[in-house]
Amino acid sequence: MERAVHDRGGWPTDASIDRTEHQLADWEVLTDALVGALGRAGVMNVDELRRGIESMPADEYERASYYERWLYSIEVILTEKGILAGGELDRSLSE
Repeated sequence: MERAVHDRGGWPTDASIDRTEHQLADWEVLTDALVGALGRAGVMNVDELRRGIESMPADEYERASYYERWLYSIEVILTEKGILAGGELDRSLSE
């Protein structure tokens, strides 16, 4: 069985994991808060967040940061639930 891109256990790599502390950007803090608010409202839970992240195409997953993956997942799940229309965020951001 082929492993998905997010399943990293045992993958050979020369890259080390960056464990340094870093300041979160405002949008990252807001993304984290949004996931919490959606959870408290019963709209989306962490299992759905994970499923959305795991559904990312491998090339997008590799390019995306931690919170970019969260945003991708939020859009996927809210679109599936009919809360967002497909492409609604992209249209809003391009205006």
